Amino acid sequence: MPIPSLGAAASGIDTMQTDLNTIGNDIANSETDGFAAQTAEFSDVLTEQLQPAGGAVGGTLASTNPSAVGAGAEIATIRTSFAAGPITQTGVASNVAIEGNGFMVVTEGGQTRYTLNGDLQIDSNGHLATNSGGLVEGWAPGSPTTAALAPLSIIVGSTGGPAQTQNVVLGGNLPSNPTGPVTITTTMYDSLGDPVPLTLTLTPTLNSNGTATAWAMQGTVTGATQNLWNTAQTLVFDSSGQLSKLNGTAVGTSQTSIAIDNKPSNFSWTGTTLPSIDMPAVGSQTAVTQFAGDQTLQVTSQDGNSAGTLSSYSIGANGVITGTYSNGGSATLGTIALAQFANPDGLADLGQTYFTSTVASGNAQIGQPGSNGLGMLQGGAVEGSNVDLATELTDLIEAQTAYQANTKVIGTTQTVLSSLMQVG
Repeated sequence: MPIPSLGAAASGIDTMQTDLNTIGNDIANSETDGFAAQTAEFSDVLTEQLQPAGGAVGGTLASTNPSAVGAGAEIATIRTSFAAGPITQTGVASNVAIEGNGFMVVTEGGQTRYTLNGDLQIDSNGHLATNSGGLVEGWAPGSPTTAALAPLSIIVGSTGGPAQTQNVVLGGNLPSNPTGPVTITTTMYDSLGDPVPLTLTLTPTLNSNGTATAWAMQGTVTGATQNLWNTAQTLVFDSSGQLSKLNGTAVGTSQTSIAIDNKPSNFSWTGTTLPSIDMPAVGSQTAVTQFAGDQTLQVTSQDGNSAGTLSSYSIGANGVITGTYSNGGSATLGTIALAQFANPDGLADLGQTYFTSTVASGNAQIGQPGSNGLGMLQGGAVEGSNVDLATELTDLIEAQTAYQANTKVIGTTQTVLSSLMQVG
C-alpha cells in the first residue's frame, strides 16, 4: 500500500531540486547583461479528504470540522522578474540600455525574439546585432514608425552624400563708425558637394560725423561673373543699434532671410530655391547689430557640406541612430524599435537572454522608445543582470534546509516501517 509521507517527501525533494536549479541558474547569470532573474513558486498537491464536515444535531451533537491530509508539493510556476538591472556605462557606441518598459526586437534564423541585453555589436555586414547573431530590428531613415520593421545597418566608412547649402546665417556687430567696407568670406556647397567660395561685402553710407546710416550688401562667388543680387541689399539700423529696415521695408522681430537672385554660373543646384542669407531675430544674442566698437560680423553657420564618410555614430534616448561624417555633416541611420506586452510574465524564456511571445503574454505592441509607455534608451551603456545575490544566497539556504528536511521525512518513515516489520 502506498505510504503518503513518502510520496509527499519525494515531491518536496523534487520541488526543492527545481528551486535549487533556479537559484543556481540565477547565481550563474548574476554577471550576464540583460539577464532576468527567476523564482520558483510552489503549490500543494490535491489533498485526501479523511473526514467531511458534519453539521450540528439539535442540542445533542456539535458540528465537526473536515479533515484532510496533503499529498505533497509541486511547482506552480517559474516566475521571471523584469525589474530593472543596474545600468553601466561602457563607452561602446553599439551598446544600449533600456530605461523603463520594453524589449528590443531581434530576428534570428527567421524567428522573432525579444531581449533586454543591449551588449550589441556591428557584424561583418554592418548590421546592428546581438553577440549570438540576432539582428536588431527598427525603422530605416525616413520610414514612419507604423512601417514594417527591418534589420538596422550602421556601416562605418560608408559614403554620405553631399548637402547643398540652403541657409547662410550671419551674426555679430557692424561698427557704427566704420573706416571702410566690411568683407566676410565663407564656403557654400552645391548639389554635387563642390565648394563654392562666397564673399559678402557690406559698404557703409556715412553722414558728416562718420556714422553709418545704411549698409549696401552685395555678394560674389569666386569664378562667377554676376553678383548674387541684381541690386545690392540695403540694411538700415535704428538708434538702438538694431536692424530696422531691409531695402526700405521695416523688418519684424523674427529672423530676416534674404534670398539670392542669381545662381552663379559655376554653381550646380537642384530645385528652384537658391540659398538665402539669414539674420537672427532682432534683439537676440546672435542678432546682427550696429554698435560703436569692433567689427565682429561673421558667418555663424551654414547648412551645406561636401560628401563624406561615416566616422562615428550614437544612439539617442528616442532610439534614433545618428551618424557623423568626416565632412562634419550628420544623418539619421535608423531608429531602434521596442516591444511591450500586456502580460510580460507570459513570455517564454528561450535562453541566451531571449524571450518569445505566447498566448499568455499577448502579441507584441511595437513603438518608438519614449512613446506609449515605452522606456527610453541610453546609448553607450548596458543593463546588467537584475539578480540580487543577497536574496539568492538567502533563498539557497532555505531551499537546502527544506531539501534536507524532506530527506529526514523519508528516513523517519523508513525507520518506522522497519520497526513495523519487526513487530511479531
